[in-house]
Amino acid sequence: MCGLAGVIDLNGRREPDRAQVARMGAALTHRGPDETGTLFAPGIGAIQQRLSIVGLGNGQQPIFNEDRTVAVICNGELFDYPERKAELQARGHVFRGGSDCELIVHLYEEHGEDLFPHLKGQFAFVLFDFAKRIVLLARDRVGICPLHWSRQGDVFYFGSETKALLASGAVPPAVDVQGLDHLFTFYAIGSRRTLFDGVQSILPGHYLRIAFRQDGAAAAIEERRYWDLDFPDWGDEQDAADPIALIDEFEATFQRAVEIRLRADVPVVGYLSGGVDSAYVLATASKIAGRPLPSFTIKVPLPALDEAADARESSSHIGGAATVIEAEAGVLAENYAELTRAAEYPVLDTSSAALLALSRNVHAQGYKVVLSGEGADEAFAGYVWFRIREAARKLDIGDSFRPSTGLSRIARKVAARNLSFGEFARIDAMIGGPHAQSIMYNLVATSRDRYYSAELKERLGSFVAYEDLALDLERMRRWHPLNRSLYLGCKVHLAGLLLNQKGDRVAMANSVEARYPFLDEDVITFASRIHPRWKLRGVMGDKYLLRQAAARILPDAVAQRKKAMFRAPLAETFLAKPPSFVRDLVSPDSLARTGYFNAAAVQRDCAVLAQGERKLGTFASLGLGGVVATQLWHHLYLGGGLCELPHVEHQAGAEPAVARPGPRH
Repeated sequence: MCGLAGVIDLNGRREPDRAQVARMGAALTHRGPDETGTLFAPGIGAIQQRLSIVGLGNGQQPIFNEDRTVAVICNGELFDYPERKAELQARGHVFRGGSDCELIVHLYEEHGEDLFPHLKGQFAFVLFDFAKRIVLLARDRVGICPLHWSRQGDVFYFGSETKALLASGAVPPAVDVQGLDHLFTFYAIGSRRTLFDGVQSILPGHYLRIAFRQDGAAAAIEERRYWDLDFPDWGDEQDAADPIALIDEFEATFQRAVEIRLRADVPVVGYLSGGVDSAYVLATASKIAGRPLPSFTIKVPLPALDEAADARESSSHIGGAATVIEAEAGVLAENYAELTRAAEYPVLDTSSAALLALSRNVHAQGYKVVLSGEGADEAFAGYVWFRIREAARKLDIGDSFRPSTGLSRIARKVAARNLSFGEFARIDAMIGGPHAQSIMYNLVATSRDRYYSAELKERLGSFVAYEDLALDLERMRRWHPLNRSLYLGCKVHLAGLLLNQKGDRVAMANSVEARYPFLDEDVITFASRIHPRWKLRGVMGDKYLLRQAAARILPDAVAQRKKAMFRAPLAETFLAKPPSFVRDLVSPDSLARTGYFNAAAVQRDCAVLAQGERKLGTFASLGLGGVVATQLWHHLYLGGGLCELPHVEHQAGAEPAVARPGPRH
């Protein structure tokens, strides 16, 4: 994976300033420290920072087609590169380098803008068709690779991260309070919106098209969708009386997904938690590789949250060198500022700081590629809220009689007494709900009323973050209710949190590429078409088919282990004895300067924690952590002056406690 950035004059005439483009690329060096490539032409200036994984010596970018009329810069991996390359060569295409991304220019020659169904992998790219004077900016189907943009007058700026746009000097840093409201509603931003006013994210499964005009006027920026998650109509799902055939099919599909994600010219390792998903990935990868892959695990200091012992059980079965890092409160404090810089968002989930430390250890041991189990819970209904919703739905008769809808709204009313039943109905209409996540998101949003300042509430007015979600409500109405909730989860929780703050940003901050077998196109298609009973069996049987397949290569205790939400200690631990910079961030003066939060409410709850009383509750605790995170984000990106951050050298004395394997041979 790599970093992309650039400038496009929408009038198509002026060549962008090379020093400006170089600054934008320099802001992304962490994403690609190995090489830099540039492309300049009338109206276009682009830069790529390369993390070399495939084609180490001959995979430089930009990449051109045979007659140099088409060029591409790409961040990502196309995993079926050898097969696609052979097909294209048989059709007469000439490949000049060893990069998998060279597929893109030749597939574009073959299919034009219909190339996307032929791309298999994770990617964000910018393609330049010099003959037709068209620029395409595209992002993979589920949002693994980020791509942001901003229009300033008649100039278009793009970058893998917002910090590249800010480095241009032309995109002013300012808060988008509606983006902030997403975080205090979903803990995620699963939409075009970002935290920065005037900066947008290209949606997963979409691309932007810029066609320069003959008359020299500014080109329009068109957004087009090329893919969306889909399910069969309710009642048309694939079912079977005997699960063996389904398990066989899933196992073969998943093994292929893992196999192609082991393709690299550098070693591949795996993340390992205590759950079945990462264990199944690592066990399958080790089986295919013919040797156990090294694993990396986080140990959380609170026994109720710690999965290290469960991970150790999986690791002992799979084999391989195991690294365990301890995510103590000091680790969170030392990494929190760096995490916020990397994520470019206020990170409400402190476990992301532990993941940042984990990827740093992957990099420190000389690795560039890590396999992850993310995506399994979204495909196979692994979260507790899916089980709760399906249990309530047993009262329903189809879509015509739905007592569960009333129960959902009553439960939300109990948690948020200030909201009316009419408001819940309005929100449900926006998202085709209620969904499995509705009660949880309502609990998350209680922090809005608890901590928002009067000024912020006034700026938001009647806005609710649900308005921004790009959901195909017409198609959703035809699906089984469980699949509707899975669709929402892929749009918000997966793309807006797991693949962002807990995925790309924390990995690429340390020049590490994460790969996700459960997000393989064929695995997604398989999981989408099967009957919901193969995902959720009864009230407690989550990820049913996945667990049956995993039991073929893992001990039953691992394959059937119940889902545990990975998170590090919340505000009770991080804020009970806060470091000085945290105290400064939540001081009345700092809170008044940003204007986002009610200083009295924040000070009240901080005092409760300082007395050692754990009375806030999970969602208030997360909300208070969000206050700290937002203040820190503002300090880092919108002018500073709120605190003095500690200087942390990532050397032995400042690293978390790490249990590492012996030297590699």
